This record gives sequence, structure tokens and C-alpha cells, in this order.
Amino acid sequence: MDKDILIKTVARLVAPPRGILAIDESLETCNKRFTKLSVPTTEEKRREYRELLVTAGDMEKYISGYILFDETIRQSTKDGKSFPGVLMAKGIEVGIKVDQGLIDMPLHLGEKVTQGLEGLADRLREYKVLGATFAKWRAVYYTGENIPSGDCMKENAIRLAKYATACQELNMVPFVEPEVLIDGDHTIEKCFEVTAQNLDVLFAELKNANIFIPGMILKTSMVIAGKDSKVQSSVSDVAKMTVKCLTEHVPKDIGGIVFLSGGQGDKEAAENLNEMHKLGALPWPLTFSYGRAIQNPALVSWAENPNDMKKAQELLLIAAKNNSEASIGKYVGK
Repeated sequence: MDKDILIKTVARLVAPPRGILAIDESLETCNKRFTKLSVPTTEEKRREYRELLVTAGDMEKYISGYILFDETIRQSTKDGKSFPGVLMAKGIEVGIKVDQGLIDMPLHLGEKVTQGLEGLADRLREYKVLGATFAKWRAVYYTGENIPSGDCMKENAIRLAKYATACQELNMVPFVEPEVLIDGDHTIEKCFEVTAQNLDVLFAELKNANIFIPGMILKTSMVIAGKDSKVQSSVSDVAKMTVKCLTEHVPKDIGGIVFLSGGQGDKEAAENLNEMHKLGALPWPLTFSYGRAIQNPALVSWAENPNDMKKAQELLLIAAKNNSEASIGKYVGK
């Protein structure tokens, strides 16, 4: 492990006023979104859509890295330029989702663990050759009666630590993503409690595994009420409780923290991040790593008129710019 390489990659990824664009949807998720919009679920249509995302002009002003999927990192533009090559030419870091999805946790009804450790080191080496400088692994936690359990938190933390170790051994920055899902009717206070407990378990495991904390990025969900909660969270409450939770439960020397949008609306995700940056100085870089919250307008536009790529890319750029402004507390809600 070369700590200097890791620190420099992290610094490029979280340097204000930029964030990360996640275009790492699995084939199943991507096809579901296409089906809803009556887009054919073929590899070529996925390639065409991703070319729109990868080639959009001026994205490097607002986006420091793209997280790709196994299919995407191997694809090219119509004129034969590899997607990673296009991004690198713009000075954008190439990332790759390396987990292989969720499976039921044995003897734990309603809880999931993430698979993908088998063969991980070999996959990471290949992705590095293809241009990747960072990777991502996602664990999820449902909030309900007696869940998430301590066993679920511990097992996912162990797997996240093994993944992070494999990344850092190859000088790739690990994005460690423990997502407390927005599904459910839990209160914002319950979300705080679950997130805090899980972060404690996670960082204890990362330290046990000797993970170099300044050479990693935490990709986390915000502290927010469940989408079916009777009382929905205000922007002010989300900002204050999220920052309080992270300040109290994340090491001060972490390379950076980025948020997933996690089912929030496009505007909501930007407003919440923006409000956090109005609370005063933070101990770590804090920005976004959104997928749907940046892609949505462009995807809908492209689905309606696939021939007008320019309009879709303009909408993509506006969404990226809005979140860039939110990452420094200057979002005005255009």
C-alpha cells in the first residue's frame, strides 16, 4: 500500500466544488428504469445512454469521479473511444462497483448481507488495468422491529473491511457504503440511532483490519425519517442530525464523506446537502455521490427523444451544477 497515492486520489475526488456521479446501476436496475420509460432493455440502448452520461461537456467542472458498472467500464463510444479513456481525458477519476449484490442473511429474517469477496482481488486488478482508481461496495440495513441486528451490522462490517483491504493493497481508494435504507415508517430519531450504532461497529472493524482511514471515503445515507413515516423530516433537521451523527461517530482523519441520494427527490437531496454546509466548518470534506438525483432529468428527456442527446446532456449538466453548488453551501434551487 502506498499511502501517498491513496491520499492524492482521495484529494482529487473530494476537492470542492465537485462530487461523484454514480452510473453503476446493475443490469436489473437499469433495465427496470428503462422499462418504466418504454426504452428497449438491450445492451446497445444501455451503451447509448451511458455514452450520453460519459461524454457530456463540462461535467468535469462539477464531477470529480464516475462510478461505473462491470458492463460500463468495458464499453466505448460509437466512434470507438473507451468510456474510461473519455473520462480520464477530462481529468475525471474512474470508479467501479465491485460488490455482487445482496443475499438474505441466514437465520436473520428481513436482513441482507453483500456478496462478492470471492475473486475480488483479481477483479480489482483487471479494473485497475482498465483505468479504475477507486471502487465501491454497498451494504444495506432495513430499519424495523429488532432490525438491523448487531449480527447483521457486524457481518457487513467484516465484509466491508475485507473489501477495503483488497482495494488499498492495490492503491485503489475504497468507497465504503453502509446504507440505512429510507424504506419504512421509522422516525428521524430512530434513523440517527441506527446510523450511529452502525458507524461505530463499522469503524471498529475497519480499524481492526488496519484500514488506512485517510485513504478511504465513506459513502453514507443521510439521517432522515423513513419514507412512510407520519412525520417527514425538515431540511434543517436532516442537516443538523446528519452532521451531529457523522461528527460524533466518524473519525476526524477520514479522507472524505459523500452522500448517496437513497431515494430522496432530486431537489431534496441538494437542499439537504446545501444546508449542512451552512452549519459551519466541518472536520472532513463533505460532498455528494448521487445517481438518480443527477441522472433523472436527463434519463426522462432521452427516453422521450433519444435523438436529442444535446437537451438531455444540458439537463444532466444543470443537475450536476446544482449539486456542486450544494456541496459548498451555495445552492439556490434553480
